Amino acid sequence: MHAYYLFAYISSCSRFGVNWKKTMMAKKLALFCCCWLCSMLVWCQQTIVGVVKDATSGAAVPFANVILKANGNAAQTDFDGNFTLQVAEFPATLMITCVGYTDLSVNVPAPTSSLLIRLAPNSQVLSEAEVVGSRVLEKQRQAALTVESMDVLAIKEAPSGSFYEGLGNLKGVDLTSASLGFKIINTRGFNSTSPVRSLQLIDGVDNQSPGLNFSLGNFLGSSDLDVKRVEIVAGASSAFYGPGAFNGVVNMETKDPFLFPGFSMSLKKGERALYERAIRYAKVIQDKNGEDRFGFKVNFFSLEAREWEAEDYGAIFDSPHNETNPFGFDAVNIYGDEPVASNNDVTDDPFNKTGLGVFYRPGYREIDLVNYNTENRKFNTGLYYKFNPTLMLNYNFAYSTGNTIYQGDNRYALRGVQFFQHKLELSDNDKWFLRVYSTNEDAGQTYDVVTTGIRMLEANGSTQDWNTRLSNTWGATFVDQVQDQPRYNEILQEVIDSGLEPDQQLILFGDMLQQWYVEDFAYFNDLYQQAVDITNSEDGSDFDPFYQPGTARFDSLLTDVTTRTFTEGGSLFYDKSALYHAQGEYKLDTEVGNITMGFSGRLYRPDTRGTIFADTLQYTYASNDQGEQIAVDSSYVDIRNREWGVYAGWDQDFREETLKANVTVRVDKNQNFDYLVSPAASLVWLPDEKTTVRFTFSSAVRNPTLADQYLYYNVGRAILLGNIDGRFEQGSDSLFTIDSFTEYRNSESLSTGLSKLEWYNLDKIRPERVRTIEAGYRSTWWDNTYVDASFYYSIYRDFIGYNIGLSSRFDPLTGLPTQAIQAFRVASNAQERVTTTGFSVGANYFFKRYTVSGNYSWNRLISGEDDPIIPAFNTPEHKFNLGFSGRDLSLWGKIPNVGFGINYKWVQGFLFEGSPQFTGNVPTYDMVDASINIGVDKLNCTFKLGGSNILGIRPFFDSSIEGFAAKRERAFNNRNLQVYGGPLVGRLLYASVLFEIQ
Repeated sequence: MHAYYLFAYISSCSRFGVNWKKTMMAKKLALFCCCWLCSMLVWCQQTIVGVVKDATSGAAVPFANVILKANGNAAQTDFDGNFTLQVAEFPATLMITCVGYTDLSVNVPAPTSSLLIRLAPNSQVLSEAEVVGSRVLEKQRQAALTVESMDVLAIKEAPSGSFYEGLGNLKGVDLTSASLGFKIINTRGFNSTSPVRSLQLIDGVDNQSPGLNFSLGNFLGSSDLDVKRVEIVAGASSAFYGPGAFNGVVNMETKDPFLFPGFSMSLKKGERALYERAIRYAKVIQDKNGEDRFGFKVNFFSLEAREWEAEDYGAIFDSPHNETNPFGFDAVNIYGDEPVASNNDVTDDPFNKTGLGVFYRPGYREIDLVNYNTENRKFNTGLYYKFNPTLMLNYNFAYSTGNTIYQGDNRYALRGVQFFQHKLELSDNDKWFLRVYSTNEDAGQTYDVVTTGIRMLEANGSTQDWNTRLSNTWGATFVDQVQDQPRYNEILQEVIDSGLEPDQQLILFGDMLQQWYVEDFAYFNDLYQQAVDITNSEDGSDFDPFYQPGTARFDSLLTDVTTRTFTEGGSLFYDKSALYHAQGEYKLDTEVGNITMGFSGRLYRPDTRGTIFADTLQYTYASNDQGEQIAVDSSYVDIRNREWGVYAGWDQDFREETLKANVTVRVDKNQNFDYLVSPAASLVWLPDEKTTVRFTFSSAVRNPTLADQYLYYNVGRAILLGNIDGRFEQGSDSLFTIDSFTEYRNSESLSTGLSKLEWYNLDKIRPERVRTIEAGYRSTWWDNTYVDASFYYSIYRDFIGYNIGLSSRFDPLTGLPTQAIQAFRVASNAQERVTTTGFSVGANYFFKRYTVSGNYSWNRLISGEDDPIIPAFNTPEHKFNLGFSGRDLSLWGKIPNVGFGINYKWVQGFLFEGSPQFTGNVPTYDMVDASINIGVDKLNCTFKLGGSNILGIRPFFDSSIEGFAAKRERAFNNRNLQVYGGPLVGRLLYASVLFEIQ
């Protein structure tokens, strides 16, 4: 504990800015403490050298974790099962864990160089019947599913700086950074910053936000200190994990205090003002007979950093105007400049508005509307009581709060958001369990950044009024200047000399003016900026002058807008939604096979007061003495959503355990939809002890999220709607397409243009279904190379996306709209099948204490890309990783316990489809993550230096970059875009120290 107090003191001094180099007292104190610390901690290290083998076959067990129970120090067996572990004092207790084997505790009375440990295979191998909360416990080589994993040592040594980022280096896994504090994991396509098709579990608890219905990365997760293992199950898995496990499952298992007692603490400092602290303490209390009876653990985590700024000021994807238009354009990360009004086009009035074409109202940059300081504070604790060696009751509580940037339909500033989770579980090893948990959230001061920009511009007048004022300003101030230009008279004369009919001359005149505007960009852009300044500075009864960023006036308005909810005309969310879940499972061994049965039930309780969902305010009316209806009471619409499921599975071994078969059937029911059946079956063939061939049929269902069902959200350019009530079904209000509306506007007359409007209807939203056929191969080649390959083909039905349309009413005689034209984005199902396919292969080559690894993934959307609901596959067709690592090395023959890791990632560019504002191309990018760590056993600590995206290789091969110096500068400032509309993600170097003390 002495090292803990010293470290805590140094950490606190660093936190509050103490300058150690200039403080003489600090120098003396540091020297004294170091001498004292060394005298307290120096002892003679002794060694345990051993081998771990399979108790049944006698084969070596590679990659087993050998953990010193006294302080958590660990080693991992090499490919031949060998390990070496430094131990301070004896007797020592070792915990040996490995995927597919039963955990084993071994007492070692004295140093040894020939310790033999035999691990017994776990009899409860993974069956296709396992559902939410079950651990993948059998050998990864024999798994019927595609499973990628990180163990406790890989988590500790992740080169990218955190285990969660390191998951992006696994085969077939896509990790997207919408911001520094918000990273998302997806598998097998249809990736999104709102990963509704992936399920994330922590010790069996669904980690999703109750209102959003997806996990916010690791915002409500565990710190690296407490994560024991992470497994990613790729593909359709509803039959195994329940609804929500549509394209994959991220399954995290934290450290049991009975296996990992002791104290650990880490400190990390890095670029972008990164400062991270984590503490874990776990203790076991034994009864009078010396048996472990009660255990508990406590975790604290704190992160502070500066977010990557979103500063894409280019035109949005497929915009009709871009940087060549002198009168502005709709920029990606500028909000309020969207052409929401139709009176911004004066090209049909070339005489009265000479010099002005299609113009855009300048908006606000995201950096003016957001505080990019990110924070994340997490606390969790667990209480564990063993009634006997197998029967245990545990309670876990988790709390998370902080600030970050999240990107969905818009960009959102999460401010003071809070999550609370409670879990109570009674279990008997892998035989049965009963589990209940709840998750509550509070959006705090979270606000919509895009809507904020729009609301702040509206304080300077509506865009419709602003456009009128600007065009009038132009006509009164600048038309004469333009018409005095020699080029104007030249164009006018060319038109007169053309000999065309008058109406054709007018068209030609307008076209030539537009060409002139582009050719003389600087002149017209300067005039337009003057017109904007005049318009923004005008003051009248209906609007205020423009609110200039950086002024107290601007800050006051920003505070006002972001502290009023949507229903109050602001951009603030109110969200105190919750979910409640109960589940149970029982496993039965019979002569005809293993049978698994289980159930689950869930209640969603959204509470957004009309800011996100349709739980709006409603009034109760009564008649007064005069017979008038008056409001006597009010309440918010109460939304509740219930679902439940049951499942049963059977698995059996045949042909002397070389053939494994299993079948699972699950039935789920949501209160708003019919019963859904998810069958699955697999065959796993073991032709020899090194090879596995597997064939799997799996299925998944996804109930529409709360947003798909109940959303009511006005984002300015459109109203986003859920579709549980079928308001656009046949016979109800209908929609017409945007393209047909353009044809209507361009018609000779609006009355004849009415016939060009394409009207359509939308059915109520339905659950989404997928069926997947998968084949896989795993084997060990030449005794030192592990190969894993898989192929899948998926068919989606009733794929859930969204449909964008317009709604209005028209006068049949004049063709004019009789009500405002409103854009809607409505949740809907694809009419046709959507099919995808993919292939992935990975290999690990082991020699001595080194590992060379590589993986490649290919994913492709075969059909469905032309469906109007926009499938948004959002996945690179090709990507690969190359890695090289080593552990337990000696540096220059003098410094022991050295490890390193380096990973190169290449991702092919792809089209990212989000909201209309955030749809565009993500360019091809590459990046290198690397780290080196040194363990100091005498101090019980590990020092680590590393960085993510420290280098890009592509700039050296980019012919458009001239000169080596320029290539080098681009390579070491390798900023890449991972989600359209998000920030460019750059380098993040860090240094960390990890203390592990009894």
